[in-house]
Formats: sequence, structure tokens, C-alpha cells
Amino acid sequence: MSPARKIAASLFAAVTLSTFLTTPAHAATDAELAFHWAPVHYQDTDSSDYDADYLSTVDFDGEWNTLDNWESQDDSLARLTGAAYYSVVETSTHWFVVYSFYHPRDWEDSPDPLGQNTHENDMEGVLATVRKDGSTYGRLEAVVTVAHSNFYSYVPAGSTFTSGREGVDGTLRLQGTRPTTRQEAKGHGLYAWNGAEFPGGDGVVYVPSATGEVPSGGNDRSVGYRLVDTFAAGGLWAQRNSSTTFASWGTFRGDNGKDNAANTAWGWDDGNDGSDLPRGLLATDPAYLVSVYFANRGSFSLAYTRNGYRL
Repeated sequence: MSPARKIAASLFAAVTLSTFLTTPAHAATDAELAFHWAPVHYQDTDSSDYDADYLSTVDFDGEWNTLDNWESQDDSLARLTGAAYYSVVETSTHWFVVYSFYHPRDWEDSPDPLGQNTHENDMEGVLATVRKDGSTYGRLEAVVTVAHSNFYSYVPAGSTFTSGREGVDGTLRLQGTRPTTRQEAKGHGLYAWNGAEFPGGDGVVYVPSATGEVPSGGNDRSVGYRLVDTFAAGGLWAQRNSSTTFASWGTFRGDNGKDNAANTAWGWDDGNDGSDLPRGLLATDPAYLVSVYFANRGSFSLAYTRNGYRL
């Protein structure tokens, strides 16, 4: 074979291999991707009012008026079926999956007459960064969790990602292929699970399931939670301009404790990560946020092929 033909053959083989490595054998749907990477979720509970720490949906009471969710929270525990919202956006190199965990109350077990420490509605969550590596579901490379007004960064063992502008806060533990997360009682700050027992010894372990279940009590170690598409017709994103649900862009209406104090994923903000990372970017432009938070990312595109948050 002539040198020119050898070069051509090598180039053809390289292109073929590259296509093979980046084209999955089966194109997973967003729901399948979200289910595959959905966390095993360790929800701490407080024994003084454990059901106030159960997961649910914003419309758990059958309507989207968020001004009555605090009052409705304990009317019927059967309505507090485990759930988490998800959204998927995509670049040529990665999928970015946001999971949002909702509670009707951010609460305290002591009086809060001035409304400084409690508020109606609460939503915190986690962003999973998944590389398209040619497999059906890709490879998890990093997560960023939301705890109040701070974001925390974690990488699983084997990830090439290292600290960027923000330092890596720890190694992400997996159960099988799933990341593990933990959420505080009462205030519901969300972090990677640290492998420890629940504070006080009681809590609910939520596991991804086709159907949501209600915990049997404050110390139930296997409760199914279902995934709810943020972009579903008539769903959470569809309510984004509704004054029944939102007081302002990405902020729930609430009048118990501190007024209008809870945010959706497109309203989350880390208070000190830089002016180029404005409120809501974790959901609306996760590629850019991840590119700033982490270094040593390898091939990494910032251009979206799909992004439902961009109208």
C-alpha cells in the first residue's frame, strides 16, 4: 500500500473510532438518563415533626398555590409521596442533569416569631455532569450540590476533574452506579453523603423508583421516590410566569416565616462564586458553571445542542 493510501486508511480508522466512542449504542431518553443517575438520597428527619422533612412535589395538595403549602403539609401524609424534579440539557460532549428536591416547609423546632429562620416552600438540589463516552448513559464526572446559598463540588473516584475556581469539597460516594446525597432535617441543605449514620439515628433513605412512596415513619430506610420532568406540559417550568406559584422569577410565593424565601433551580445562587456566575446558572447554563468550578476537564463543549431553559 502506498504511503498516501496508508495515511488515508489511518485517518478513516481514526474517524470511525471517534464516531464509535461518542455515539451511544442506544439513545437514552431524558427520563432514562435521569433515572440512571438519580441519587440514593439520605434525608435526615427531626423527631419533633419528622413528616415535615418528607419529600413531595410543589403541587402535592392538588394545586399550584404555594401560599397554602405550609398549612397543607400535614393535612394528609398520604399526599407526601416521594418525588424529585429533573431536567436534562445537553452539549456535544456532556449531559447535565439537575435534580430538585422539594419540601413544603423550611422549619425549626423552636419558635420563630420574627420569621428569620423559617419559610414556606423549600427546594434544593444537585447538578450531575455526565460525559458522553459512547455508552448508553455516559460516565459521571462531577456533581455540584445546593445547600442554602452555597454550592459544593464533588467528584467520584477516577474522575479527571480537579479544583478550578472553586475547590473540590470531597469524593462522591456511589451505590452501584448511583451518586449518594444527604439532606439536612428542617433546613434541608444538600450535600454529598458522607457515609455516616443519620444524626440522632433517624432518617429516610429515598431510592429512585417508578412510583413514589410515603415513609412509614421518621426512620424508614427504603422509600421509593419518583422522578418528575421539570419541563413536562403543565409542570413546574410551565408555571414559571404564574403569580399563583411564583412571587418573582424563580422564587416561590410564601407567607409563613420569611416571605418569598425559597427558589427553584433557575433561581439558585451561590453567594460568592463570582459575578460571571449569576443567579440560576446552575440550571440554565450548567456547562459554563462547571467549566469555571472545575479544571482538567478534557474535551468539554460550552455550546448547547438542547437547553429547555433557553426560550
